[in-house]
Amino acid sequence: MSLNIIVLAKQVPDTRNVGKDAMKEDGTINRAALPAIFNPEDLNALEQALRLKDAHPGSTVTMLTMGLPRASEIIREAIYRGADRGVVLTDRALGGADTLATSYSLAQAIKKMPAYDIILGGRQAIDGDTAQVGPQIAEKLGVPQVTYAEEIVEIKDGSVVVRRRLENGVETVKAPLPCLVTVGGSADECRPRNAGRICKFKYAASPTEYAALDAEAQKRADERCPETIVEWNAAFVEADPEQIGFPGSPTKVKTVESVVFTAKENLQIGNDDEQLEKLIVDLIANHTIG
Repeated sequence: MSLNIIVLAKQVPDTRNVGKDAMKEDGTINRAALPAIFNPEDLNALEQALRLKDAHPGSTVTMLTMGLPRASEIIREAIYRGADRGVVLTDRALGGADTLATSYSLAQAIKKMPAYDIILGGRQAIDGDTAQVGPQIAEKLGVPQVTYAEEIVEIKDGSVVVRRRLENGVETVKAPLPCLVTVGGSADECRPRNAGRICKFKYAASPTEYAALDAEAQKRADERCPETIVEWNAAFVEADPEQIGFPGSPTKVKTVESVVFTAKENLQIGNDDEQLEKLIVDLIANHTIG
């Protein structure tokens, strides 16, 4: 049984490098000013998709991301690891979207794709930590959803069996296909990039990237990986302008405040066990630790 698998992924700001220019005046993230990475839990989801592909010969893994044209970087990264192709949903009209507008836009894009068996995505993105987009997409598509997945155990007889990691333990659930599953960080890490696939697909380029290549690079892209990465806009997915971007986002950021913690007091102690013990007692007493 071959499967048509869609993996939702997001290129997110590297939260380890957030500086004073991280936010715009309107309260949205200044993505152009921040280093961008593959959202960690989306990589966990990709690994589960690739395992399904390995277990079901003939299956395909299609990546879907929404963002700036440079988001094609994570599509290429996923292809290096085993994905087959990718779609970048990019349009200025999509900018400033909250989870409601984002889930609507992605659901519209999924409706443009061939019939799918399962949609996988990370539980949440590190730039928002809401864990809302996956479940909202499932609601908009009218398909069952399983959240906090740790492992896709099997797909058989039109159903998927999923092991979920919850706060107080683990549970195994079964859901009919097609289904949407969000994968948490407790799932296995994604496999590394494959050297052979890097050699083949390093020339894969989105239309925006392709236009900037020289003639020789365009020739290589045409020969080795034509149309591996495609770009869709809001009009192509037939998105309602009132439900995307700022107009479709009821969540508004009122103010953004940069908080910097500075030390007011310091204490220096020598190599003295008695002083160390006293320090620990004081820290426990004022609830700094313990």
